[in-house]
Amino acid sequence: MDFGRLITAMVTPFDSKGNINWDETARLIDYLIEDQKSDSLVVAGTTGESPTLSEDEKLKLFQFVVDHAAGRCKVIAGTGSNNTEHSVKLTQQAEQCGVDGILLVAPYYNKPNQEGLFLHFKAIAESSSLPIMLYNVPGRTGISLSVATTLRLAQIPNIVATKECASLDQVTQIVAGAPEEFIVYSGDDSAALPALSVGAYGIVSVASHIAGSEMKDMINAYLEGQIQVAAQLHQKLFPLFKGLFECPDPLPNPSAVKFALVEKGYQVGGVRLPLTSPSEDEADYIRKVLSDY
Repeated sequence: MDFGRLITAMVTPFDSKGNINWDETARLIDYLIEDQKSDSLVVAGTTGESPTLSEDEKLKLFQFVVDHAAGRCKVIAGTGSNNTEHSVKLTQQAEQCGVDGILLVAPYYNKPNQEGLFLHFKAIAESSSLPIMLYNVPGRTGISLSVATTLRLAQIPNIVATKECASLDQVTQIVAGAPEEFIVYSGDDSAALPALSVGAYGIVSVASHIAGSEMKDMINAYLEGQIQVAAQLHQKLFPLFKGLFECPDPLPNPSAVKFALVEKGYQVGGVRLPLTSPSEDEADYIRKVLSDY
């Protein structure tokens, strides 16, 4: 499975009552595919506010995005959790919805050891025929999937990729040790170009909601050997990459990017508690980041 170079971790649009806004979800899908050049969409991932989506909402989202995308991009379902049995069930249900792949975040809060992590991912992979992307994000989960465990998991036939947020060093080591067909994605927008330089394949992005087309240009420039052009695009995009997460103090994703989308005319709504929308100062900061970009 080739998920492409640019994958957008899609926000979940909400209406004024906090329910999923299906009309705006359709509009957002079209925009991300046609305007921002996304090769794949992650549905109900961290950026999609998976912790506060019900299982029923996730399944409806999976089916809706599959149907509306209609083959124009790959659809990757976020079915990972810290409950192996539940993730197995949700993965199988997602497969029935017709998704193209699965994203599995490392189990959070209960802090398994490396053997527990291996067995967790192995059990889910063996329950499905779909291609699976691991997701290592220590800043959110409290644990880190080691290079050695990632390489063990890369031997399982349908575990085909990882979204790596630990460090550039870890990206380098995984690329060096994994089978040739195993793909590594950066999960950090600001590290997209550096990660490509050490062998990563692409980016699972938040900023691609705003600058996906230019990010695609940056990736293509690098792949075509136009290194200076790629570096110039990276420098242009870098304040946006940082601004969507720092504004000016760390603001949990996806609060900033949803606000930025609303500023661009996409009525994706706010975020569900315990996340909060930007304060006035934070809103002014995001507006300046967008204006400067």
